[in-house]
Amino acid sequence: MIATIEYNSRKLKIDLSNPIDISMPLRASKNNVNAWYVEEPKIEPEKDGEWIATVKDGACINFNNIYFNPHAHGTHTECVGHITEKVYSINEHLKQFFFLAEVITVAPERLNGDSVISKKQIQFAIGNKKRDAIVIRTIPNTKEKLTKQYSHTNPTYLLKEAAVYLREKEIKHLLIDLPSVDKEKDECQLLSHNAFWNTKGKIRFDATITELIFVPNTVEDGTYFINIQIAPFENDAAPSKPILYKIIN
Repeated sequence: MIATIEYNSRKLKIDLSNPIDISMPLRASKNNVNAWYVEEPKIEPEKDGEWIATVKDGACINFNNIYFNPHAHGTHTECVGHITEKVYSINEHLKQFFFLAEVITVAPERLNGDSVISKKQIQFAIGNKKRDAIVIRTIPNTKEKLTKQYSHTNPTYLLKEAAVYLREKEIKHLLIDLPSVDKEKDECQLLSHNAFWNTKGKIRFDATITELIFVPNTVEDGTYFINIQIAPFENDAAPSKPILYKIIN
């Protein structure tokens, strides 16, 4: 199905028949993607004495409890409340869900023993394009990302100068296939989080960061329409399901 929409005074033809899901599924497994030193997610039936809430155990329903951390166990979207003393909710501050996005692929650079994404790389990839969202895919891009155990591995991260550049480009929504835009162990400086949300100035409450996405290799770099779907949690972050749609014209 092709839909024609008007977006920022532009008419766009969107292919709604082929959505591209760039989220990671959450599984109750030690092979589920994991970060930040927590155990794997758990999905377990409710129990009441000898009664177990699964059809296979004689109940008429399946009725599971789910234990997980949105930051550690899969694709999640967060707001500035992730790093502020005052609690802000992603459900309260993300009020629009469709945006013009640019998908870029970056080969991280080495800097002082770390793997990083620099301002220069982002500049080269997006040039003069004006976008609401940026989707960053890092290479190598293998399915290992779906099961990666990131704790104590010092993953790739975004340099502060790159986050400042994205803010100055007025990009509101940053999506990346890493557990964080910041270095795993940085003495809680959170340089890129703070820079992107502008916590030292006029805070960008409507800006979001989505981490632990997975962009298949079949998805070409370029411009897409993106739908950032979140679970309506009153929390700084919520599990999310960003969907890309190809633009025909």
